[in-house]
Amino acid sequence: MSEGLKTINYPVKDLARAKALFGALLGVEPYVDEAYYVGFRAPGRPEVGLDPNGHAKGLTGPVPYWYVDDIKAGLAGLVAAGAEVVQDVQDVGGGMLIASVKDADGNAVGLVQGAS
Repeated sequence: MSEGLKTINYPVKDLARAKALFGALLGVEPYVDEAYYVGFRAPGRPEVGLDPNGHAKGLTGPVPYWYVDDIKAGLAGLVAAGAEVVQDVQDVGGGMLIASVKDADGNAVGLVQGAS
């Protein structure tokens, strides 16, 4: 089902401090630097995203987003395996789709499908 880990999103309260920390950690500048999302791409690593609205969405920790070819099928498969939908499939721009679930222990798992 999954083609690999695509992104790890962190809910953050202080976007500027988090941006400085992850910039120092990854050694790169953000490729997206907006008030609603900051994203870093470092060679050979999953994308790191900072979500200043994550806590308001109920996130308590990082969310790994796994790349899938068919997000609706992937989401249905996770629900059939016992996951609970946290965020249904949503277009976040440019045709990129995301969704997230939580497992029986409350751990978040995200899915992402690139633009077709």
